[in-house]
Amino acid sequence: MLKTVYSANGMFVAPHHQAAHAGRDVLREGGNAVEAMVAAAASIATVYPHMNSIGGDGFWLIHEPGKAPVAIDACGRAAGAATRGFYQGYEAIPSRGPLAALTSAGTVAGWQEALAIAGGWGKPMPLTRLLAPAIDQATRGIVVTESQAALTAAKSHQMSDAPGFFETFMPGGKVPQPGSLMKQGALANTLEQLARAGLDDFYRGELGKAMGDELSRLGSPLTTADLASCRAMLVSPLQVKVRGARIFNLPPPTQGLASLMILGIFDRLGVKEAEGFDYIHGLVEATKQAFRVRDRLVTDPDRLPGVPSDYLSPEKLAAMAADIDPAKAMPWPDPASPGDTIWMGCIDNAGRAVSFIQSIYWEFGSGVVLKDTGINWQNRGISFSLKPGALQALEPGRKPFHTLNPALAHFDDGRVMSYGTMGGEGQPQTQAMVFSRYALFNQGLQQAVTAPRWLLGRTWGDTSTTLKLESRIAPGLVDELKAAGHVVEPLNEAFSDTMGHAGALVLRPDGVIEGAADPRSDGCVAGL
Repeated sequence: MLKTVYSANGMFVAPHHQAAHAGRDVLREGGNAVEAMVAAAASIATVYPHMNSIGGDGFWLIHEPGKAPVAIDACGRAAGAATRGFYQGYEAIPSRGPLAALTSAGTVAGWQEALAIAGGWGKPMPLTRLLAPAIDQATRGIVVTESQAALTAAKSHQMSDAPGFFETFMPGGKVPQPGSLMKQGALANTLEQLARAGLDDFYRGELGKAMGDELSRLGSPLTTADLASCRAMLVSPLQVKVRGARIFNLPPPTQGLASLMILGIFDRLGVKEAEGFDYIHGLVEATKQAFRVRDRLVTDPDRLPGVPSDYLSPEKLAAMAADIDPAKAMPWPDPASPGDTIWMGCIDNAGRAVSFIQSIYWEFGSGVVLKDTGINWQNRGISFSLKPGALQALEPGRKPFHTLNPALAHFDDGRVMSYGTMGGEGQPQTQAMVFSRYALFNQGLQQAVTAPRWLLGRTWGDTSTTLKLESRIAPGLVDELKAAGHVVEPLNEAFSDTMGHAGALVLRPDGVIEGAADPRSDGCVAGL
């Protein structure tokens, strides 16, 4: 049984233990929360390559004591050549291969922006030190996890048009066995180049030119010019007030609005305790309300059809809560959005906190691994539509819809909470479960992460939009949900990967940090 971990000198949580240790070790050597996160972000892009890569996007929430949280949008835009005409003859953008690699990779630009913010916090730690763990891991070899092996086997049949996939992830044409070593020499060289030349080289230096040239040769619409124009942005986080806390999340193009709406609506339903019918039904129905707003509103922030913050007003949230039948499920035929990623959290000994998420969208992204640099490129751009009038219509320079959304909360009593999860469509739902269990119903932090979860919709390649339940949810409660009209799909697993890999850290006013990692993941909490 996992228990909440405590520390008073800094803490890191990640869905892979080596990334958590990489971040923790930076804290031990005097680095700050942002520096620790960059070290862990590079590490997890190396040791968890089926879930994320430096060829993907990232988003940050950064808390500094006494200041409002700062958000970073490190989302790459569609290539200049990524027009609907470029995809003439296709009904949808191909999900794998060079045609799926149509947006720039923003995550390294996000590291760069975050380090600039942290530059005033004391003597910066050298980039050579921050990237050292990832360089060592790529050079010496990573140990293949069960999830990497399973997903390699499950997804390899989709990768026939993805250059570099088989050479990188299936050397010799065989699926790597869990526990085997996998070296990534080209990626190690790329990380060494970044350590020497600086992160800007990824976009406007030798690396940027090498990546742009190779992507163009492979048939991607991306070019060196697209990478050179890629920059992360400081943005104002969205926020909502609930009982005892104010919660922050990212604005569009992320689904952070939905995450905040779920909790804002649920808080107004008057549910008295967790885990029963009222709790699950209330959160599921709040999810439906939030997702319907998300699906007609969230897109490139330069072309929003409405104002996201309007849907977080007390009046709007109360009206949506009033529309929920406390005993009957609203029909739910709506489509869902898949996606896979990693979330990590950090709190340093000065009380600075980071909530960070990094993704290549689907597992292994586009499947394209650039031979010259060893970088696996994301397929985030497949969320664009080739229909001209669609909300997510493809146009050059547009930002794609993102499932990514790291969360942060300020409690009225002075606590600060960094929390989040991977899991595509499940991210807002799992966030709501973890936060509500801990903050609204006083469960222990690890209990809130470990407790049985559910997911409305699909993720990890599922096509159904059912209400999926872990097997630890009591049969009688399952029957109640069915009787209320929920289309229930019980899962065989007590701890299912379908429910994502969550984590949470809480800094208390007395300086003690609480940490919780997900037993569904390969991760841990690493404290000082």
